[in-house]
Amino acid sequence: MTDPEALATELSTALRHLVLLLRRTVAGQPITSQQYAVLGSLEAAPRRMTELAEEHGVQLPTMTVQINRLEDPGLVTRAADPADARVRTVELTEEGRRRLRAVRQARIAHLARELAALTPDEQSALEKALPVLEKLGRA
Repeated sequence: MTDPEALATELSTALRHLVLLLRRTVAGQPITSQQYAVLGSLEAAPRRMTELAEEHGVQLPTMTVQINRLEDPGLVTRAADPADARVRTVELTEEGRRRLRAVRQARIAHLARELAALTPDEQSALEKALPVLEKLGRA
């Protein structure tokens, strides 16, 4: 049986390298990769600031700064929560959706080039590992 701690160490290192690979696709952009991650969190529906902060593992003031930086160029907008007027929600604007799609397409294209360099056996092994990685991501 595999040692879970050793596997976790190797997985953490591999994921770090993959994250850095994907971040390089937005290097030099006016919006950081963390801010693009926030845009991705807003893709499905408006969200409360507290939910965003929790999802991204940051304090509310940090998320407020991120949202302010996304609001200035018109990528997100704030609104009152219909269920509780005291609560503010954040949602993507059309420009935010356009930028998110563009970054996602660039990341996918970059990753596809890297995957094409793998052997068929390596690609197959990665494909088989995806359901397990998805399960870990939902834990």
